[in-house]
Amino acid sequence: MSFRKVNIIILVLAVALFLLVLHHNFLGLSSLLRNEASDSGIVGFQPIDFVPNVPRQAVDGRQEEIPVVIAASEDRLGGAIAAINSIQHNTRSNVMFYLVTLNGTADHLRSWLGSSTLKSIRYKIVTFDTKLLEGKVKEDPHQGESVKPLTFARFYLPILVPSAKKAIYMDDDVIVQGDILALYNTPLKPGHAAAFSEDCDSASTKVVIRGAGNQYNYIGYLDYKKERIRKLSMKASTCSFNPGVFVANLTEWKKQNITNQLEKWMKLNVEEGLYSRTLAGSTTTPPLLIVFYQQHSTIDPMWNVRHLGSSAGKRYSPQFVKAAKLLHWNGHFKPWGRTASYSDVWEKWYIPDPTGKFSLIRRHMEISNTK
Repeated sequence: MSFRKVNIIILVLAVALFLLVLHHNFLGLSSLLRNEASDSGIVGFQPIDFVPNVPRQAVDGRQEEIPVVIAASEDRLGGAIAAINSIQHNTRSNVMFYLVTLNGTADHLRSWLGSSTLKSIRYKIVTFDTKLLEGKVKEDPHQGESVKPLTFARFYLPILVPSAKKAIYMDDDVIVQGDILALYNTPLKPGHAAAFSEDCDSASTKVVIRGAGNQYNYIGYLDYKKERIRKLSMKASTCSFNPGVFVANLTEWKKQNITNQLEKWMKLNVEEGLYSRTLAGSTTTPPLLIVFYQQHSTIDPMWNVRHLGSSAGKRYSPQFVKAAKLLHWNGHFKPWGRTASYSDVWEKWYIPDPTGKFSLIRRHMEISNTK
């Protein structure tokens, strides 16, 4: 055999080997894409965006990822933006934001996040399918506000963050002044799927609340005249907790089927009306109180300093507000509105909407008054 023929044979074999390797890699990539598609195809949720453009010098790739879940509704989008901004600027940890919204809000949210100050964040936008709530919620004529679907996103954390063992949920009306890593590292007792801030023992309650009646007990949320509630043998005087900020052990959450338990009580309420007629807070609170009765850990109360959205918030001293790790404007008065306490602290983190769709109500009023 001539030397030239040997070279040709070697070349053909090399090409064949290259094609085999290429084919193998293609199959591996196809398999990976199929797996990712199957992960995002869980009923009710659809990840539609991912921006991994955080500067490498700011985040150590070996750091554990901290999933932070925030519901971002169209009419409160400025709140979510301010919360994200405050978290990002007060930590060097590897934070991944999971922003739960409805289909019509995704483009607006994406364009806002594309503004220069937020280009470094890592996030996923996840759309919430309201069909998940069919048969589980109903409009209550005794409640002034209509049902807001996104408030129930917190019930579905393992689906929102399928690969995480732990996650933080927080409402959109908060500002974080501490390092989110400290909240993430909250120790949870064995067998506990979540850690909340209790109403009776919170630092904010001690500062501002006197004569609150049943507002911070189980009886303020559940109808103890109903036999099904009485059969649970839960003390009506038990201190309630605030579900606007919490840390979840998702491994334990899945193990105990927490989401299914919450849905069960939502359905039973639709059928039997188990919630208090004078509900002290959100309709998301009663099922959480039942499922986590005496089965939850606690977070540092300075990580949920609340009542800034009520008249009680005006009693806080500036020193106390400055010392808080997380400020929460729960209540009727939001910091982007007219009369919320310490709205100037919130506004430091607010980023104006580049589309002009969202604007601060009080600013709107100030401009009108000057004309």
